Amino acid sequence: MASSKPNKLAFLSMPAPAAYVAGLGRGASGFTTRSDIGPAREGPTPEQIAEAQARRGEEEEGGDEAQFQDPDNEVGLFAGGVYEADDEEADRIWEAVDKRMDMRRKVRREAREAEELAKFRSERPKLQQQFTDLKRGLSSVSDAEWENLPEVANLTGKKRKLNTRERTYAVPDIVLLGNKDRNEVVNSVNDADQAGADTPGGMQSLVDIGAARDKVLSLKLDQVSGTATTSGLSSSIDPKGYLTSLDSQIHKTAAEIGDIKKARSLFESLIKSNPKHAPGWIAAATLEEHAGHMVKARRLIKQGCEQCPKSEDVWLEAARLHTPADAKVILAEAVQHLSQSVRIWLTAADLEQDVQARKRVLRKALEHIPNSVRLWKETVNLEGNPADARVLLARAVELIPSSVELWLALARLETPAKARQVINRARLAVPTSHEVWIAACRLMEQEGEEQAAVDRMMAQAVLRLRNAGLVLKRDMWLDEADKAEAEGAPRTCVAIVRATVALEVEEEERYDRWLEDVEAFLEKGRVECARAVLAYALKVFPDRPSLWRRAADLEKEHGTRQALEQILAEAVRYCPQAEVLWLMAAKEKWLAGDVPTARRVLADAFAANPRSERIWLAAVKLEAENGEVDVARQVLEKARAEADTERIWMKSAVFERQNGNTQRALEIVDAALRKYDTFDKLYMIKGQIYADDLGKIKEARETYEQGRKKCSKSIPLWILSSMLEERAGITIKARSILDRARLVNPKNAELWAESIRIEERANLQGQAKTLLAKALQECPSSGLLWSMAIWAEPRASRKRVSVDAIKKCNDDPQVILSVARMFYYDRSIMKARQWFERAVTASPDLGDAWAWYVKFARQYGTEGESNPEAIERCKPESIVQRTITAEPHHGSVWQSIAKGMKNARKNTAEILELAVASLD
Repeated sequence: MASSKPNKLAFLSMPAPAAYVAGLGRGASGFTTRSDIGPAREGPTPEQIAEAQARRGEEEEGGDEAQFQDPDNEVGLFAGGVYEADDEEADRIWEAVDKRMDMRRKVRREAREAEELAKFRSERPKLQQQFTDLKRGLSSVSDAEWENLPEVANLTGKKRKLNTRERTYAVPDIVLLGNKDRNEVVNSVNDADQAGADTPGGMQSLVDIGAARDKVLSLKLDQVSGTATTSGLSSSIDPKGYLTSLDSQIHKTAAEIGDIKKARSLFESLIKSNPKHAPGWIAAATLEEHAGHMVKARRLIKQGCEQCPKSEDVWLEAARLHTPADAKVILAEAVQHLSQSVRIWLTAADLEQDVQARKRVLRKALEHIPNSVRLWKETVNLEGNPADARVLLARAVELIPSSVELWLALARLETPAKARQVINRARLAVPTSHEVWIAACRLMEQEGEEQAAVDRMMAQAVLRLRNAGLVLKRDMWLDEADKAEAEGAPRTCVAIVRATVALEVEEEERYDRWLEDVEAFLEKGRVECARAVLAYALKVFPDRPSLWRRAADLEKEHGTRQALEQILAEAVRYCPQAEVLWLMAAKEKWLAGDVPTARRVLADAFAANPRSERIWLAAVKLEAENGEVDVARQVLEKARAEADTERIWMKSAVFERQNGNTQRALEIVDAALRKYDTFDKLYMIKGQIYADDLGKIKEARETYEQGRKKCSKSIPLWILSSMLEERAGITIKARSILDRARLVNPKNAELWAESIRIEERANLQGQAKTLLAKALQECPSSGLLWSMAIWAEPRASRKRVSVDAIKKCNDDPQVILSVARMFYYDRSIMKARQWFERAVTASPDLGDAWAWYVKFARQYGTEGESNPEAIERCKPESIVQRTITAEPHHGSVWQSIAKGMKNARKNTAEILELAVASLD
């Protein structure tokens, strides 16, 4: 019975399809061998080809006759057309357009092709590129080495398997039995062995064998050390030095070694292809130095000197790579080729250890290069005798009359009389040098000339330089003034500023520009330059009170009291309507202890400003501070009659209250309220008199209520009213007053803070935190509320809250002070000091910050500081003095003490001590 199963190998006996190529699906390509030629194999017939093309859907050849038709010899539809001049012009235009478009894309196309080619070559380099260094190295192979190359073995038919695994085989028992006694030591010898040992040349015993072994080992050690000893049992190797040399070796990674090899091949190719290229020799020698091959580096740089004898860089590099003794020889040879090279001569001079030898080298250099300023300067610097230096400089300025440095150096060494002559000769030799003119001014200052003479010289200098064609910019002149003050020439710097500060400044920009110059000089610490700019500005704008105020502040910070009084005297003469200048002048006289002069200044101020409120109050304060109570009262009465301002009435009531005249104070307040019923401070004074002095809570409550109706926007009035109710024990009413205040004055941080304090004083910490959260939502950038939030948190989470506070309200003095106190409590001394300093700098008017800073300084002093300036600044007495200068007026603790009736006559220092004592 025949099987119905198909035969899978039937295709082997079938004829191959037309155009069949074996292995074509696996990437093989068809080829024809000698056996394929002739009748061995026939190609497909035309019928078979047509049948195959029909199966693939291809058209027969010649199907589209017009496919490759010549456009210049058209047939068919355009056969009868005539190729006219218009057609030729159109073809020419289109051809030009195509060329234009091709040129526009050519650069980008070529760049893209080059980039693709470079990328392809980097990924798949050619074989010749991979073996370029090896092929180049074949040029150095000798004939003997070629002859000694081993023959290549016949590897045909051998297969090398990749990733072969180790194979284990079972060892036969006979092998194990044969190797059992291989390493066994036999202590006894037989007769044959004994007989062999007795023969000449035989080894006598195991002791002789050990001695021979030790001798061989010692010889090997001597060979390693390089110095063999006669005994052969010792070595000259220094163990410590050997270990030190091992530590000093630089171990390079495989990548670094590969890079060095690649760079070495590139440099070898460079110096062989272009041996006259000096940088190539230098780079090749530097590479060998980096690789640690100093001998090869020196050999290369020596070849570079031979190939490039006119390159000073090659000679200098050779001198650097060699020892000082060899470098001298190299530079001696270098000057034969480059006798005009200043660098080579200076390097040769630096190699000399003896001063006399260095002088000889430099003087020899001057014989070859007499017009080198640098050589002359180095030669003069080596001279210890000023007379010899003057002789050299005199010769130098004769040879190089255009060198300003040499002229100035000669002038500094001469006597004043001869220095003036030298400067005059320098001005003639270099008429466009401003340095010479400045030197002349400094010489005049050294000789004791007045400021006016120096000013005339500098004005003449600016004019002469402008006529000579040299116009320096204004900033350059001011830089010269800065330099002159830094070098201790104040008159010269003032003369430069006066002569040049108005250059290149538009008329409408002068005021602002000069103020900017003043601030710029003060930032650098150049007080004389800033003072000169202000003096010039005051001559141009004598009626500007702000300029006089800035000049007075400058003298107050950096000048003397006499200069300050002089400035203020001139200020009130030019600006008689400026009240602040009168007050500053009177205050300075008062601080100096000259009370009669201060009264006279205020009298002059009254004459110039008869209705000035500030001058009246200053006169009252002057008399009150000096114990003239009756005189002060008379002045106040006169002020109420003539000036009649709400502030004068308020000060009158405060004055009477401070002096114990409570009823008189109430009368003045009532009279003032009939005129100024919307002035909130009058209601506050009246309420405090009733509550604090007379103990009449009902009248005080009525006064505050009346004031809230008239002055609903007065925050202190609402707070005083709330505090009055809280003091009376009616906390609920105190809360309601503050709630109404927040409705009338929304988003006010002070009202929220007072509400929170009420809850804290009532020991309701939960309610206080709730109010604080609401307050921060309404006033997210309030430093007062954020400082309270810091202290409301536990100690562990205060730093986190402080970070949020700084982000929300950066540079707020309240937050900065809270952070400083936090570091103070954590005993982070340096950080606390930095933040306290930052707090008093951000707001010098905050008295609480100064009080905390003084307390901190008295506890820790200058602990941790090493800078002398910082130590002096952080001393407690220095901080107290800075507080007195700042005269702070704000802060919850500071105001509560300063505004107390018993502290009315206390100065800033006394209030500071009270504030420090009250801090918790």
